[in-house]
Amino acid sequence: MQYSEIMIRYGELSTKHKNRMRFINKLRNNISDVLSIYPQVKVTADRDRAHAYLNGADYTAVVESLKQVFGIQNFSPVYKVEKSVEVLKSAVQEIMKEIYKEGMTFKLTSKRSDHNFELDSRELNQTLGGAVFEAIPNVQAQMKNPDINLQVEIREEAAYLSYETFRGAGGLPVGSSGKGMLMLSGGIDSPVAGYLALKRGVDIEAVHFASPPYTSPGALKKAHDLTRKLTKFGGNIQFIEVPFTEIQEEIKAKAPEAYLMTLTRRFMMRITDRIREVRNGLVIINGESLGQVASQTLESMQTINAVTSTPIIRPVVTMDKLEIIDIAQEIDTFEISIQPFEDCCTIFAPDRPKTNPKIENAEQYEKRMDVEGLVERAVAGIMITKITPQAEKDAVDELIDNLL
Repeated sequence: MQYSEIMIRYGELSTKHKNRMRFINKLRNNISDVLSIYPQVKVTADRDRAHAYLNGADYTAVVESLKQVFGIQNFSPVYKVEKSVEVLKSAVQEIMKEIYKEGMTFKLTSKRSDHNFELDSRELNQTLGGAVFEAIPNVQAQMKNPDINLQVEIREEAAYLSYETFRGAGGLPVGSSGKGMLMLSGGIDSPVAGYLALKRGVDIEAVHFASPPYTSPGALKKAHDLTRKLTKFGGNIQFIEVPFTEIQEEIKAKAPEAYLMTLTRRFMMRITDRIREVRNGLVIINGESLGQVASQTLESMQTINAVTSTPIIRPVVTMDKLEIIDIAQEIDTFEISIQPFEDCCTIFAPDRPKTNPKIENAEQYEKRMDVEGLVERAVAGIMITKITPQAEKDAVDELIDNLL
C-alpha cells in the first residue's frame, strides 16, 4: 500500500477559539508555500486537521519539509480507505504484513469521530486486532511502548490508518502575529533572531544593507542564502536590499571614529523604520545580544533606539554566544554565517567603538549631514526580491538519500 496523504494536527491553535480559522488559513498557506517544491502535493485544512495530498510525491521528502513548519503539533502519513469493516480488516492485514518483523509487538488504537459508524472504538480494536492475529498468528500484543502502534481513525469522509507519527515544530503559524522587519546582517545572530520571531508567528521581511564596492556580491549572496534557510519554517520571505554606500562614506568623512558604529546603526534603524512604515510592518527585529560586542550595551541601544518610537524586538538579547550558535547549527544557518564576507557593520568598524554613546553627541554629529536626504535616497533605492523555499529542495533530497 502507498500513503495517500499526510494528516497534520495543529499545535497552539486549539487555544484560539473565535480566531481559530484565521490561524488555520494562515498555516494552510504556509504549508502550501513550503511544499511548493513538490508541485503535485495539494494542501487543504479544516477546523481540526490539515491534509497534504501526496498524489505520488515521495512522502519521506515531504515529511522532512513539514517538520520545520511552525504551527504544526504533529503529523502522520496515512492510508485513506473506505469506511467498511471488511475493507479496514483487509487494509490492516496488508499494512502489518508489510512492516512486521519477527519478534515485534503491536498495539491497535482506534478513534471514531463519525459516531454513525457501525462499530465503536472498543469494537474496532477487537475486530481489527483479531484480523492482525489472523494474518500474523505469532504476533504479540503490547499495550505500553509497542514496536508498532497502528492507529485507525474513522471520520465523516473516510477511514484513515497510520503507524508513523512525527513531531512538528510547534509555535504559531508564520504571519498570524503580524509583520516585522528583520535587520539581517551576514552574521550568526540575526538569522537566529529571525527564526525565533517566525516561531511566534511573526511574518518577517529581511532588510539587508549593502555597501558596494566595500561589500562584495558574495556578501549579498550570503544574505540571500540565510533568508532562504528561513523560508522552510513558514514559506516565502521578501528580501529588501538597501543601498548604503553613500551613508557610510558620509559618516566616515564627518564623524569621529568612536561614533562610527553608533551613527551607522542609527541610520540603519531610521531606514528600516521608514521601510516598515511603507510596507505595513509593526515592529523591527534585530540580532543584538547584550554585551556580546562593545557596541551592544544598554547605553548604545538607548542611543540607537532614540531615532524611532517603533518597538524593537531583540529575541537573542539575553543569550550568550554559545546558545546562539547552538540554535544556528540546529536551523542550518551557522555554516553560511561564518563564510568570510564582510557586511556593512564590519567594513568601517572602529578599533574602539564608544560603549556608552550619548544621544546628544550623536545628534550633534548628525547635524553635519543631510540626514533626511540620505535616508530618502536609500529608501528610494531599495530592491525587493521574493525568496522562496525552492533551493532548499536539493538539501532535503540529499538528506533523504543519506537516510535511505
